[in-house]
Amino acid sequence: MNAPSPSPASRIGQSTAIEMSRAEAEVKAAVFIAQQNPRNIENAQNEMRFACRQYALAEKAFFSYPKAGETVSGPSIHLARELALIWGNVQHGTMELSRDTVLGQSEILAYAWDLQRNSRSSQIFIAPHVRDTRKGKKDLTDLRDVYENNANLGARRLREAIFAMLPAWYTAEAITICQETLAKGDGTSLEQRIQQAIDSYKRVGVTVQQLETKVGYPRARWDEADIANLQVVFQSVAKGEMSRDEAFPPPRITAAEITGQQQ
Repeated sequence: MNAPSPSPASRIGQSTAIEMSRAEAEVKAAVFIAQQNPRNIENAQNEMRFACRQYALAEKAFFSYPKAGETVSGPSIHLARELALIWGNVQHGTMELSRDTVLGQSEILAYAWDLQRNSRSSQIFIAPHVRDTRKGKKDLTDLRDVYENNANLGARRLREAIFAMLPAWYTAEAITICQETLAKGDGTSLEQRIQQAIDSYKRVGVTVQQLETKVGYPRARWDEADIANLQVVFQSVAKGEMSRDEAFPPPRITAAEITGQQQ
């Protein structure tokens, strides 16, 4: 009698075991190489200081988006990735573990791993396939919409994982230098930077009056810090972290105004 052929389950199990063994070997090799080539902390700190003094990095170093009626802001995923690259011996990323189109959600892993210390910060979370709009939540069914939604949510969790893994002193100094670089600008005068900000916002349909409302006073009183804050908001709108109307809500029409128009 011929021996029974392996069941599909056993074949899958064997394949999984091989893959796990390969992954484990890669992990051991990566940790070994990192420990044989340790980072030079002084060099990393100096390189970080140089990078954060560059306006091209500083203008993308922060984010701002609305949440529950408030504005959430902080260091961006762009800055997190740059700091991780400079720190060295770090791996990070996101991985979609599963996707359920019936429930309308994905399970995603975000991780940051210091290979030299073999220290890892990771988080598994559920990403609903929905998008918040001014008219409420909108279900996402298009594959591209789902992909972009998962990528955006994954980037936020990845940012948290990277900053949790990096030394607090290193991150704090980078943030301070980037803020100083933003305030100083790119070498142009304050008046030129104000006009550049107005022109940039004009291209996306935001008026000077809306900008003055956002800042809280007329453009004649704007200073370097105001321009830096407007730059952060503009980058967040450009990257899709918040919509134009969320950043600059259109004026509400009062009942008296409606009555006056009808008369």
